[in-house]
Amino acid sequence: MVVGKTGSANLRAGIEEYASRINRYIPFEIIELPDVKTSRKLTEQAQKQAEGEMMLQKIQGGDHVVLLDEHGREMTSREFSRDLERKSLTVPRRLWFVVGGPYGFSPDVYARANEKLSLSKMTFPHEMVRLFFTEQLYRAMTIQRNEPYHHD
Repeated sequence: MVVGKTGSANLRAGIEEYASRINRYIPFEIIELPDVKTSRKLTEQAQKQAEGEMMLQKIQGGDHVVLLDEHGREMTSREFSRDLERKSLTVPRRLWFVVGGPYGFSPDVYARANEKLSLSKMTFPHEMVRLFFTEQLYRAMTIQRNEPYHHD
């Protein structure tokens, strides 16, 4: 789940390419929530709250929620692949990976999350995180099947 559309045609093409590859292995869908427009009347906190309310409307009981967050746990690609394999056996409903808007997540979304995952100690634009994450998800699928995509 992501907030807003991916504006860059190049990033969007990359995301769509990896999403189609992922769908060869598992059902995968990117849910785009409407962008909450920033204005002088809307504080960062109010924007995070509005985005959070939209996110929480999509999530149901039993769903497992992973926030892509700079303060989350870091993993190698192989560790991520093993973690996904474990989740495929233990998560009772849907597995959500959530990319927040430019200001991150509301306290309510943090409270609902089961865990946080960081792609790097560096900060990236939230649109680029979408591309990096879809590539890593595809890579994880190929690692699980010993396909010649990932090289240590």
